[in-house]
Amino acid sequence: MEALEGRIRDYAWGSRTVLAQLQGRPAPAEGPEAELWLGAHPGDPATVHRDGVPLSLVDVLAADPGRWLGADVVDRFGPRLPFLLKVLAPEAPLSLQAHPDAEQAREGYAAEGTDPELTHRNYVDPYHKPELLVAVSPFQALCGFRDPALSADLLAAFGVDALDPVVAALRSGTPGLRDAVRTLLAWPEREREALVSAVVAADVAKEYAEPATLARELAARYPADTGVLVALLLNHVSLAPGEAIWMPAGNLHAYLYGAGVEILAASDNVLRGGLTPKHVDVRELLRVLRFEVLADPVVSPVPVAPGVVTWPVPVEDFALHGVRLDGARDSARVDVRGPRIALCMAGAVTVTDGGGTVRLGPGQAAVGPADGGPVFFAGAGEAYVASVGLR
Repeated sequence: MEALEGRIRDYAWGSRTVLAQLQGRPAPAEGPEAELWLGAHPGDPATVHRDGVPLSLVDVLAADPGRWLGADVVDRFGPRLPFLLKVLAPEAPLSLQAHPDAEQAREGYAAEGTDPELTHRNYVDPYHKPELLVAVSPFQALCGFRDPALSADLLAAFGVDALDPVVAALRSGTPGLRDAVRTLLAWPEREREALVSAVVAADVAKEYAEPATLARELAARYPADTGVLVALLLNHVSLAPGEAIWMPAGNLHAYLYGAGVEILAASDNVLRGGLTPKHVDVRELLRVLRFEVLADPVVSPVPVAPGVVTWPVPVEDFALHGVRLDGARDSARVDVRGPRIALCMAGAVTVTDGGGTVRLGPGQAAVGPADGGPVFFAGAGEAYVASVGLR
């Protein structure tokens, strides 16, 4: 292993305290700090330092892909790191969004090509972007469609006659989800603010108080955005630390606030559905969305070794392990395949593989090559290891 320096992304929805406090810097930071990126994504690759010279992880991997990525990874994904590890720190809601599956991404990227007249690109690479987020503090998110009958009852409770066609579509069951979403996102622009205002001004029964409060909070930021109402069709999930949410392709979601460790396939393909000033391509979003109920988006940790857990997901691009060392246990072994990135989130740990040993404090990371063998941890603290999910 060798030390890896991540990159902080300053998106407007980011916290000014979470990442600064994690890394022991003065808080609040001067501006929002939304994400800490740890990987070889070309948009903002992490760096290693050798002889005092910073080197992009992209260049390190490219110089010796056989050693760093391994033959299996290169054969399956090409000469690139297929995952990106992040620390997320949303202080305000992210946009409603979904990501394409691998076939949709390839088709979309090829179709858009390099057309110079294209004013907005939905596809910036030919890869899918499934995501797993593990909460490290209480975390709020909207994840996947809930039972449309429940959504119909909720929208009907607002008593806004204009929503009757949406309620009727939802009452038809899962097949009506597409019509409900399309109707809301295609609402006449000049009428959107009045619709949202009518909903948030409604006096609803006590059992609908929580989603009504959410609608008011979202509308305060986006008063003319019918994504506020689309958000009410989704599961509102509260994660405790250690719990995770799995976001497969085509699943509409939005992170609201909290702090979490996220691992995802290394892609930037995002189809937005509202709660944003950015471009919303309704037609393409409807093409990639999966209009099905996500009954339980929460993934619980599964113990795999003393002091080690994982969150199983059905993709080969990535796997994530969590390590907890305390007074009762001061060492752990994590068996991984391929390239690996270790991240400390609390305490102090040393991380070792065949490539070397690095001591990590909170917010610090290390990277190791595919030929590094098992990863060993010692000390007292909490850490994560990102790797590929090849079996």
